[in-house]
Amino acid sequence: MEIRHAHGLHNLESERHRDPLKRIQYADPELSPLGWQQVREQRKDLSASGLLERIELVVTSPLTRTLQTSVGIFGSPLKDENTVGNGYQNGIKTPIFNHPPIIASELCRERLSKGRSRGSISQCRSRFPQVDFSLIEREDDILWEADERESNESVAAKGIKFIKWLLARKEKEIAVVSHGVFLQQTLIALKNEFDSSIEKEFLTPLVYLFGNCEIRSLKFFRESVVRLGQDYKKN
Repeated sequence: MEIRHAHGLHNLESERHRDPLKRIQYADPELSPLGWQQVREQRKDLSASGLLERIELVVTSPLTRTLQTSVGIFGSPLKDENTVGNGYQNGIKTPIFNHPPIIASELCRERLSKGRSRGSISQCRSRFPQVDFSLIEREDDILWEADERESNESVAAKGIKFIKWLLARKEKEIAVVSHGVFLQQTLIALKNEFDSSIEKEFLTPLVYLFGNCEIRSLKFFRESVVRLGQDYKKN
């Protein structure tokens, strides 16, 4: 299951101002009011369909908007969006139900570019105690310091590496909460590698674009992992 983060404050700025110079620039934007509404609706729909209980693992980008989307949909029920960082109600630190493990990974974060960065891991752990940040080695984010925006080829290579990591895990039902460009470039790379293995609904260019909080399902055969990444060995 692949999910793009819900509507964020940066999305709201893009909608308000066509001129980038007039937009408020966010290093790590949070969800907008519309985004919180999308999270509540998706949680309700997934719960009603039974899919929420089937998810064995959630893997999320470590940026705030994806962390809020992940915990909001898959974490313990929250009193409101202001408590999304702790996952408890009324100050009682007892989870209401056993949510699936939520792991943060740098491999599925958004395209790297100057001016965009995550918070420190200490800050992330404090705000999102339901999330496991042990896969991230560096306390502070140094990836954003690159002078140039990350290329589509680099994002695709990162996506293939991430898929290989997923296929090596024991869980079968995994939800990935990430970003539009990452999901788009990963699907394009998979289509190029396994054109005949990806369902027809993923083969048209426009379908690569994910809406905010949009959920899609994609099945992989574990034996295919030996072919993944043949064109991305340097990564």
